Amino acid sequence: MSDCCKTGFNWNGSPTGTETTLADKKTYVTGSSKKAAIIILHDIFGWTFTNLRLLADHFAKEADATVYLPDFFDGEVIEPDTMENPEKRAQFDVMAFIGRNSKDLRFPEIKKFSQALKAEYPKVGAIGYCWGAWAAFRLGADPTLIDAISMAHPSLVETSEIDAVKVPVQILAPETDPAFTPELKAHANKVIPTLGVYYEYVYFPGLTHGFAAKGDVTDEKQKFGLEKAKRDAVAWFAEFLH
Repeated sequence: MSDCCKTGFNWNGSPTGTETTLADKKTYVTGSSKKAAIIILHDIFGWTFTNLRLLADHFAKEADATVYLPDFFDGEVIEPDTMENPEKRAQFDVMAFIGRNSKDLRFPEIKKFSQALKAEYPKVGAIGYCWGAWAAFRLGADPTLIDAISMAHPSLVETSEIDAVKVPVQILAPETDPAFTPELKAHANKVIPTLGVYYEYVYFPGLTHGFAAKGDVTDEKQKFGLEKAKRDAVAWFAEFLH
């Protein structure tokens, strides 16, 4: 991961969901569907990040799903103003944070959460932002865990995780992304069409890593891109969860 993962903009708005505990994880939950659930696999700003909670509310209403945003960082919270505060950004050691939240440590918890939802809902989807995208791919390797996945500006993804996907997969990819490199993009676009799963790669020209969860809503291009990414993900889940 790179420094772009800790930059961005906070959005205005008041989330409308509630907090609960599921599969031993504190969780923001919104929506009332009994037919479909969506897991939001958060970025480094975690389960309390207002931007992601607002997106969860949109998904719940527009994709007719109950949406869950669990805490996969064991209560550690990075203050959202870090994105716009150069001093706080400089003090925040991204790689040390990732070391405390490694794949080996967190994926069993993510798998357990998905299993809990699959026991309750006929269809379950997952969308990962930045840090959470690798976990979406890993869930997607097992159709008993998840029915469809999406991800925006993925981080930490390995080619082996791309190669193993077995469910419909959507990638929301900005033009410039040091985390999801041109080589990884090319690998995904070469390999996934050979795997026999539905695949959608959506390219966002002129946009950069983080746009879908932390874009600047005062900038017309970024605002259009983040809203389009939301609409694309909603359409994806509406197609494959209903």
